[in-house]
Amino acid sequence: MQRWRGLEEIPQDWGRSVVTIGSYDGVHRGHQLIIGRAVAHARELGVPSVVVTFDPHPSEVVRPGSHPPLLAPHHRRAELMAELGVDAVLILPFTAEFSQLSPADFIVKVLVEALHAKVVIEGPNFRFGHRAAGTTDYLAELGATYDYEVEVVDLHVSGAAGGGEPFSSTLTRRLVAQGDVEGAAEILGRPHRVEGVVVRGAQRGRELGYPTANVETLPHTAIPADGVYAGWLSANGERMPAAISVGTNPQFDGTERTVEAYAIDRVGLDLYGLHVTVDFLAYVRGMAKFESLEGLLEAIADDVKRARALTEAYDADH
Repeated sequence: MQRWRGLEEIPQDWGRSVVTIGSYDGVHRGHQLIIGRAVAHARELGVPSVVVTFDPHPSEVVRPGSHPPLLAPHHRRAELMAELGVDAVLILPFTAEFSQLSPADFIVKVLVEALHAKVVIEGPNFRFGHRAAGTTDYLAELGATYDYEVEVVDLHVSGAAGGGEPFSSTLTRRLVAQGDVEGAAEILGRPHRVEGVVVRGAQRGRELGYPTANVETLPHTAIPADGVYAGWLSANGERMPAAISVGTNPQFDGTERTVEAYAIDRVGLDLYGLHVTVDFLAYVRGMAKFESLEGLLEAIADDVKRARALTEAYDADH
């Protein structure tokens, strides 16, 4: 899959293509419907499929300080899109100047002159251009002038976890923030992931017999609510069942919120300085301060037992 940052990186001899545009944070099941349709239509026509996305998130430029928590960084989104069969991903730097482009100018500059769009595929709520004034109807209207077609894909609605709301990144972020990682996974089609470099912490887990990887997460990461979770820690290509703690470590009066993962039944792991991923499978319990160290150790042992059982059951079903 080709990856371009900015219009100038698109090959000069790029021909017609099927294009879809959006932030696509998380590449959730709704996104997968749209992107999958773009890939299928491109193959039907014998042309490449292109996903256009933005960095930073447009809201950060339009309303500084309002950057939403991210469900997936751009490199992860590109990996997920590649798995769906996308031929190229174009990341457009979203600047104040770019935000001023009218819908018509956006169509001409990006879709017509740069990507030579033959078909544009979007969801029903797609908006583009200055003040998000462009709609799918307007996109289709100009398609008659610039020789491209527009297809709008209806999004399925989520199940009980989403209360019947359409699949959306906003809903997924809300579920993650509430600690409902199972509900988020229902929308994403996979467990929610955070990633970052393992850094040295207070090393209390090591002292207690449960050494954890203290993950310095990427900026703007959507981190689940404080609590203990079952999931996986992956490093150097190895995926390990884990008990994951998110919070400030109230047992020791901590103040800094951290994500720490204990790789179950693994001894002697040295992950310092490595880039790792943490996948959240299920909520186990809330964060608590225990009356004694013995009480804490009993709780941790139970956390590990439950996390082991949950990950084993998941792997058996998948």
